Amino acid sequence: MASEQNQIYHEKQRLQFCLLHSLNNLFQQKDAFTRATLNSIAERLVLDDPEKEIWTPFSLVFKPHHNSVTGNYDINVLIAALEGRGKTVIWHDGRNGASAIDLNDGLLMGIVVNVPVRRYGGLWKSRHWIAVRKIDGVWYNLDSDLQAPHCFKDCGEVREFLNFIINHDGQVLLVKNDNTQ
Repeated sequence: MASEQNQIYHEKQRLQFCLLHSLNNLFQQKDAFTRATLNSIAERLVLDDPEKEIWTPFSLVFKPHHNSVTGNYDINVLIAALEGRGKTVIWHDGRNGASAIDLNDGLLMGIVVNVPVRRYGGLWKSRHWIAVRKIDGVWYNLDSDLQAPHCFKDCGEVREFLNFIINHDGQVLLVKNDNTQ
């Protein structure tokens, strides 16, 4: 398993760029997305918004879809980035549990989860993006907070992980390849 993990691309967490890291981990490619790319997507979303927010001095840092200093991109940036690459993002209704997810669906590229996190002794509440992907027939947790990718032993363990996420206020997003390709 160690030799397999050496071949798996895994970006580590830096500031609040977990969405950037999870996308690159999902695509298994360094710079599949860059900070500049995601910033551009976030800015385009603001321009396309018919109900633009009023500008304040805080607007230089705290943008509607991201923090320009630390990252911290929102779901709109995730969806736009993935749709720009021909992917479809489907929110999984957690009321159905992880057993409703077909982990062997040939169109399923991977899964992105968004979980609540507390840092600095609980003083800082935020959310964290994590990519989960099947690589060479094996599912991996590609969380940028981990030292290395975590290999799941089987689909049952993936479902246990996803149920834990769902039961702890997390969101599960299925990323599917376009079936017309």
